[in-house]
Amino acid sequence: MKKLLIFSSLFFCLACTKKESLVIELNPTDVEMVIQQMTDVMIHDLTNPPLAARFFAYSCLAANEVIALHDTIIMSMYGKLNEFPNIKIPKGGTEINKDIAALLAMYETAKVLQPSGKLMGDFEDKWIDSLLKKGVSKEVMDQSHAFAKEVSLQIVKYAKADKYKKISALPRYTPKKEEGTWYPTPPGYFPPVEPHFNTIRSFTLERADQFRPEPPIPFSADKKAPFYTLMNEIRELNLDDEKKEIAAFWDCNPFALFDNGHLLVGMKKISPGAHWMGIANIACIQAGISFSRAIQVNTVLAVGLMDGFQSCWDEKYRSNRIRPETAIRKYLDPKWTPFLQTPPFPEYLSGHSTISSVSSVILTHFFGNEFAYTDTVEERYGLKARTYSSFEQAAEEAGISRFYGGIHFMDAIENGQIQGHVVGKHVLQTVFN
Repeated sequence: MKKLLIFSSLFFCLACTKKESLVIELNPTDVEMVIQQMTDVMIHDLTNPPLAARFFAYSCLAANEVIALHDTIIMSMYGKLNEFPNIKIPKGGTEINKDIAALLAMYETAKVLQPSGKLMGDFEDKWIDSLLKKGVSKEVMDQSHAFAKEVSLQIVKYAKADKYKKISALPRYTPKKEEGTWYPTPPGYFPPVEPHFNTIRSFTLERADQFRPEPPIPFSADKKAPFYTLMNEIRELNLDDEKKEIAAFWDCNPFALFDNGHLLVGMKKISPGAHWMGIANIACIQAGISFSRAIQVNTVLAVGLMDGFQSCWDEKYRSNRIRPETAIRKYLDPKWTPFLQTPPFPEYLSGHSTISSVSSVILTHFFGNEFAYTDTVEERYGLKARTYSSFEQAAEEAGISRFYGGIHFMDAIENGQIQGHVVGKHVLQTVFN
């Protein structure tokens, strides 16, 4: 009996001294943090635009599924996206913080998929340490982390089955030698980016050419031909300071090079998809939405970016259209140069126009037609913020910026915007049907 009393007293004392865990709820700024860290790693890795969208999508999907397992308001993507798995609920754990687990699932997925994933692991470790110092118990952290890892493993398995890794085994793309077709451009003369991106599994499209756009205006060097007019429109453009500012703001060219007189140096810019992910989180923070809803916004947008790029890239390598820089130099003015550096892939459709319109459709769904905001995404890269009255206004400016930059013809911009609206609406209908 005496031993029993001693044991009971000891248990009581231990229970009394057990440290309570800080109850923490995350907010959209935490989502913004991880998206920015992913973007930083993408800049480090020179991640191309379609691949960047792929990384964002799978990482956000991991977070979304963690939330969906705990929150009936946020739905799972099971039954919505192509071949998406029915996520199995990890066993054990009664002290899981769903918000912490969701963000950790993003980290866990990103650090596996991104080439320099170790950097994401470093960011993750620092964030975990910061929460422990704030008062989150090790038990809550460990259980939340274990839960996140189990969900992430299932998403990574889903990602690895999308056939992206099989692209390297496909025949290398060789530029066509026909008049009016794409050819590598200066200063880097890079090989074409992701010519087989249309072969991987999309999220909502039945196939990459499900919404095949109107074909480009046919190439012709005849001065009376519509294509000749397209070339002249760009060459004769009066590029004032405002147009230059717009072109630079939306450049988002990870392949841009700077010639310092001795060698070409990479300028380390974000991708257009990363820019729109940044805009999404500006909106999430400004609107004061919950952490869970911010995860959903980021997830649906990233899915839209992925399918938007796939739809656009399918057309790029079908039409294989010549870039303005190559065409104008050959047929109009051999000394002409565009304001922006030409990205390394065919001209039609405009990728910026397509994915910006996809983004505007999706963000308008969440925040409304007249959501005014100031875009500060490019400030950290030395560019001034710009203010917009709506996402549609921003998307239209992003599209025309490619004309100002001298890297797209107008039909590629206008039809890219149409394509983006079609894909964006399809994504919303698929996800929320």
